[in-house]
Amino acid sequence: MNRAFYIILLAQFLSALADNALLFAAIGLLIFFSAPEWHSPLLQTVFVIAYIVLAPLVGPFADALPKGRVMFIANSVKFAGGMAMLIGLGPLWAYAVVGVGAAMYSPAKYGILTELLPPEKLVVANSWMEGTTVAAIVLGAIIGGALINPQLAESLLTHLGLAGSLIAPKFAIVAITGLYFGAAFVNLFIPRLPIDHRLPSKSPRFILHDFWHSFLLLWRDPLGQVSLAVTTLFWGVGATLRLLIIAWAALNLKYGLDQATQLTAATAVGIAIGSVLAGRYVPLREAIGVLPAGIALGFVPIALIWVESLVPAVLLLTFAGVLAGYFVVPMNALLQHRGHLLMGAGHSIAQQNFNENISILVLSGAYALMVRAEWHIHTIVWVFGLFISAVMTAIWLKHRHDVVH
Repeated sequence: MNRAFYIILLAQFLSALADNALLFAAIGLLIFFSAPEWHSPLLQTVFVIAYIVLAPLVGPFADALPKGRVMFIANSVKFAGGMAMLIGLGPLWAYAVVGVGAAMYSPAKYGILTELLPPEKLVVANSWMEGTTVAAIVLGAIIGGALINPQLAESLLTHLGLAGSLIAPKFAIVAITGLYFGAAFVNLFIPRLPIDHRLPSKSPRFILHDFWHSFLLLWRDPLGQVSLAVTTLFWGVGATLRLLIIAWAALNLKYGLDQATQLTAATAVGIAIGSVLAGRYVPLREAIGVLPAGIALGFVPIALIWVESLVPAVLLLTFAGVLAGYFVVPMNALLQHRGHLLMGAGHSIAQQNFNENISILVLSGAYALMVRAEWHIHTIVWVFGLFISAVMTAIWLKHRHDVVH
């Protein structure tokens, strides 16, 4: 791996750290102002809407400019969203602005890997990228949960001579916007690479036609289809399970928000371990062989229903993360490789984001409706666990059928 790759990793770490910390700061802000409980899962929903609505635009945008510059622009938009939340824009609206920046950022951060590295290094590069992102998730949950703690925020503000100037969630947002600024600064050091797959026309009609053509290309390609289906399921369920863990921890472990956010770090550590194992032992040509790990993953959250102490909870959540990291990293690499060959890196990642975030929107929306309907948290865990295993089994069987025929 060259120096440019590590600069990209650093920029990704800072940006992802801020994204994850800001989620919990926004939840803290909603709680502080006594917003309805079902508003918290809506944060995830408004964040991903931009991925879906802007998908036809962000792929061509990422391919039409040097991707380091696209990442700089995207982090600047995230910074603006954080500042908007700080000065009084509602958390749901402000987090939607951050989602616009994230939608712009993703095709560039993953697309640049296919331009910078040969195909045989993509699984390893993705394991590094996932490991870095997971480290950011771990620290983001810890930092976000800690900074919204009123006692810690008041202590730090007193030390700075600013006692009583900010409520704890807004103090957290001040720190988080600094991370976005740092990520944008690091983006300036990413070298400019040749522009890939520039669109021949910028008319809205052509862009939408190009997007639909790319959509069909990936779903009709045998390897693109299975990898896209798996990653779509993974990110939809993963985003929802993160919220589920917080609610489950409140019921089974009697944890508050700050403690529950730190518990999610166990899953993130497991994903890092699974990512490293995949990078070491799963070559790109054997990526499909990891699908059974996804089937097993669905039964892990169900086991949490009977857990009422910290140690077994941490072990189960870590194991779930290992399974998740082990199967999603090869799937990501396979999807990037097929997409790069078929339509260009930025276009393919935009397609991936479009499909994955429809999944997040639907599943987090379903979770919000279940919460609003006052379903018991254990019932919701059963539903999502069985859903994961059933869909992964269907994907695996369909791929085996397609290979035979």
